[in-house]
Amino acid sequence: HVQLVESGGGLAQPGGSLRLSCAFSEDTYGSACMSWFRQAPGKKREGVAGVLRSGSVTYVADSVSGRFTISQDNAKSTLYLQIDSLKPEDTGMYYCAAQFIGGDCNNANAYYYRGQGTQVTVS
Repeated sequence: HVQLVESGGGLAQPGGSLRLSCAFSEDTYGSACMSWFRQAPGKKREGVAGVLRSGSVTYVADSVSGRFTISQDNAKSTLYLQIDSLKPEDTGMYYCAAQFIGGDCNNANAYYYRGQGTQVTVS
């Protein structure tokens, strides 16, 4: 079955960097898209970056463009999110998610599978 396990979060200072990892199971290999979402307390879940699994096409939300980079390493079955120039507003729970429907990778409603999340706190 599909399993997604995030790691790499923690407490970081403004201006610093973090690299989040999402280890995914073999059943995830057939997914169409994988993405990172975040949710801050009292705020709506926000998609921050995604990747088309069949190629190298990626997208990053305008709000984090230039600071967030998504990548995948299929040999290691891992999805990454590099976060640079951390800001306090980056604080939140970060989830990776997978969808098998296809179409627009930006469609948050298509993501059925997600991990437990990893907490990022910037202070």
